[in-house]
Amino acid sequence: MKNQYETVFIMTPVLSEEQIKETVGKYRNLLVEGGAEIVDENKWGMRKLAYPIQKKTSGYYYLIEFKAEGTLIAKLETAYKRDERLLRFLTVSLDKHAIAYNEKRRNGGLKSQQKAAEKTAEKKEEFIKQEELKIEE
Repeated sequence: MKNQYETVFIMTPVLSEEQIKETVGKYRNLLVEGGAEIVDENKWGMRKLAYPIQKKTSGYYYLIEFKAEGTLIAKLETAYKRDERLLRFLTVSLDKHAIAYNEKRRNGGLKSQQKAAEKTAEKKEEFIKQEELKIEE
C-alpha cells in the first residue's frame, strides 16, 4: 500500500541554477523510478537558515510531496546522505489531516492565502493608479 510523504531538502547556496535543477531532477527521477507518484512540487528558493550549517547561513529549499511504498524512503534518504550538495533533509509521512491541508493549500482554499492574494491585488491596483498619475503629469 502506498503512503503519502513529503520531503524537504536544503541545497548548498553556492550551486548554480543548472546544478540546482540537476539535483532536483536526480531526486525526482529516483522517486519516479522507485514507483512513486509525484503529487506536488514546490520550489521555496533561497532562504536564510535559522543557524549556520557547514559555515553557510542560507540554503536553497525544495519540497516534493509524493505517494510511495515505505521501502523507497530508505533508498531516498541514503541518497540524501551521500550527496555533498545537500545541507539538510527531512521526510515525513502524512496523515489524513495533513493530506487534506495540503490539498486545500494547493487549491488556494486557505484563508491566509486568500488574504495574501487580496493584498497583492490591492497593491497592484495602487501601483497602477500611481503610474497613471505619473503619466498624466
